Amino acid sequence: MLSTMQDGPLSLANLLRYATSVHADATVTTWTGRAARRRTFGELGARAARLANALRGLGVGPSDRVATFMWNNSEHMEVYATVPAMGAVLHALNIRLFPEQLVFIANHAEDRVVFVDGSLVSTFEDVLPRLHTVRHVIVVNGDASALRAPRGVEVHDYETLLEAQPGVYDFLVLDERSAAAMCYTSGTTGDPKGVVYSHRSLYLHAMHVTTPAAMGLAASDTCLAIVPMFHVNAWSLPFASMLSGASLLMPDRFLQPEPLLAMMEAERPTTAAAVPTIWTGLAARLATHPQDISHLREVVVGGAAMPPTLMKTFEEQHGVKVVHGWGMTETSSVGTVAHPPAGAAGEDRWRYRVSQGRFAPLVEFRLKDDNGTPVPHDGASLGELQVRGPWVTGSYYSPSDEPVEAGAFDDGWLRTGDVGRISPDGFLTLVDRAKDVIKSGGEWISSIDMENDVMAHPAVAEAAIFGVPDERWDERPCVAVVLRNGAGEPADAATLREHLAENWAKWQLPERWTFVAEIPKTSVGKFDKKALRRQYADGRLAFIRLD
Repeated sequence: MLSTMQDGPLSLANLLRYATSVHADATVTTWTGRAARRRTFGELGARAARLANALRGLGVGPSDRVATFMWNNSEHMEVYATVPAMGAVLHALNIRLFPEQLVFIANHAEDRVVFVDGSLVSTFEDVLPRLHTVRHVIVVNGDASALRAPRGVEVHDYETLLEAQPGVYDFLVLDERSAAAMCYTSGTTGDPKGVVYSHRSLYLHAMHVTTPAAMGLAASDTCLAIVPMFHVNAWSLPFASMLSGASLLMPDRFLQPEPLLAMMEAERPTTAAAVPTIWTGLAARLATHPQDISHLREVVVGGAAMPPTLMKTFEEQHGVKVVHGWGMTETSSVGTVAHPPAGAAGEDRWRYRVSQGRFAPLVEFRLKDDNGTPVPHDGASLGELQVRGPWVTGSYYSPSDEPVEAGAFDDGWLRTGDVGRISPDGFLTLVDRAKDVIKSGGEWISSIDMENDVMAHPAVAEAAIFGVPDERWDERPCVAVVLRNGAGEPADAATLREHLAENWAKWQLPERWTFVAEIPKTSVGKFDKKALRRQYADGRLAFIRLD
């Protein structure tokens, strides 16, 4: 028996029409350094029509890849809304990648058009001659004449292109399983790998982001989108705002603590999203320059775990609730969010808060051990996390249709490379990446848990723990520490090891300690432990050894 329900595709073209009419008064606000400029969703709709006409005029057709090399701003939001709705494929390039990675990704995706922020022209100009498929570059918020392009590449000014086009465009309803956007992930080894999202997957994922189980975005919200739009589609915030009518506050290139706090004071957002390193900087700034940020009802952090001490600082000193989330490029971002269950209180509540959170309803999950045997969800047993669902990728993109890293999948399940445990009520706690877990004498040591304990010391600003070879135990933890300026009594290796001894067995305590000015970060703000391991192996990382 079939239902009597009507059917309609979950098309981002329909989402654009809905957002720009029903939520026409919602705004996209871009910070300019000292003030803000605003556009409504209604204005976005008119500009999207002009942009679609302009791209068609440049020869962009269905499935053509249209890339961006931009900061978070209203123009980037216009491209986000327009490109999938016209049947092309949005590809946000990571502006922080090394040139070789950027060239590989743009060529592998076969990008045809690239939108470039004016402030990034010189950076992009250096790689443009090696981008074999790019035929048009559109400069946004800058001087298009400043970009020197090789023969065969046309350069355009964004506003000039739009002004020449009609403000009406027929956005056709699209097959919900067709490609809408793509992102690349570096993975664990080899070249970056592409993930292609469908209209259906992005629509369903954005719907989840609007629910109370995730971020709970509503039309009454203003969301400060610090997470870059090239980082897993800004965790679906552009599309979730179009669904919910939430307004967006875009920081553009002003991502340091001082301008972020200035835009918070001026615009008073109600929610925000960023990686933990952003909040570490904000906490340090607030300690010396107090400011009321209690207008933030909730902020979501992802990309890495946030130290519990920092979460408590924001809640107890600033009235801001920090919520963990977990996800990957391969999972469209959000897979879990750490909202405690009803009735949780006191330390039990914090036990849930510091986990990665409860799985989304449409994400299936399981754990497997090193032998491929399923691990029980008892809150204690450890295994590698595997997931599947309608917004989880089933393969990596290949222009030749040849399989890419088939070992990343297990009978249709994505192998995440994360090691953790799952409670009976579906809460995930990660203890490490499979490549980062430290196996000392055959026993596991969680680098994440140990990092959080080191960073709980008041003298420590940041700490990263990585495994190094050891003749006796095969591998031992090495601790890289950034000390906090003006923290009072300084801390040395012996002091910090004694601090760890309160929670860790003697055999787990690290012998090797190094004090650095800054811990290397990846392009999305995570601790770069591969870089630390290279520095250690090359003898470039001076360390103290405690016997």
